[in-house]
Amino acid sequence: MIQELFGLEGKCAMVVGGAGGLGQAQCKALAGAGADIAVCDISAEAGGQVVREIEQQGRRAEFVAVDLRDKKSVYQAAEEVLNRLGRVDILCNTAGINNRVPLLEYEEEAWDRVLDINLKGIFLACQAVVPQMIERGYGKIINMSSIMGRISYYNQAGYSASKGGVDGLTRVMAVEWAKNGIRANAIAPTYINTPLVEKVLQDEPERLDYTQRHTPMGRLGQPEELMGLTIFLASPASDFITGQTVYLDGGYTAF
Repeated sequence: MIQELFGLEGKCAMVVGGAGGLGQAQCKALAGAGADIAVCDISAEAGGQVVREIEQQGRRAEFVAVDLRDKKSVYQAAEEVLNRLGRVDILCNTAGINNRVPLLEYEEEAWDRVLDINLKGIFLACQAVVPQMIERGYGKIINMSSIMGRISYYNQAGYSASKGGVDGLTRVMAVEWAKNGIRANAIAPTYINTPLVEKVLQDEPERLDYTQRHTPMGRLGQPEELMGLTIFLASPASDFITGQTVYLDGGYTAF
C-alpha cells in the first residue's frame, strides 16, 4: 500500500532546469521512485552528466535542450520529450536565476531575463505540456517558488517578484485544471546548499549569518531534503493536494 502511494513506476517526468542543483535532486528523486526522466536544460554538458547518473540508477533518462526565453525552443523541447518518452505525467518547472542588485540599479534587460526564466518559462512550459495531460485526465505540476515570494531581503526585487508570481500562477493552474485530473503545487525553499548558493553566501557572509539566525533549525537546507517533498507531490500520496505552496525552509517563514 505504501509503495503504491509513493511509487512512480511507469511514470514519465519532465524536469525543466534539471541540470541545476535543485533540478538534479528532483531528477534523481523521481528516478529513484521509478520514473523515467527527461532532463531539460540549456546546458548540454551538465544535463548529460545528470542523464548518466540516472542511467546508473537503472532508469531511463533523456537530455533535451531548452531555452526558456524562446517560446519556439520550449515547444520544440516539449514535443521532443513526448516523442521520446511518449507522455509527460509529471512536469517540474525548476529553472531559475537571480540578479542581486539594488532596485534603483536594476536594468530593464536584467529584470526581463529574471522574469522570463523564473516565471514566463513556467507559463510557456505548461502551455506546451499540459494539453496532453488534459487529454489523459492526469498530471502533476511542481513549480519551484522560494521563500522570497513571501518574505523580503535586500537586492531581491526581480527574484521576489518572479517567485510571488509563481505562487499566484500555481493557484490559477490548480483552479483551472483540477477538473482535468491535474494537480499543481509549488515548493518554496530557503537557501539550499548547492554550489551556486554556496558561492553567493561566501561572497556575502552577512546573508548567511542573517539566514541562519532567522531559521529556527539554524542551518541551510540540503539538496537531498528536496527529494522527499518532490516524490510526495509527484505521487498518488498527494492526489487531494493542489494549489499549495509548500515551504521547505527549516521554519524560516514561521519565525
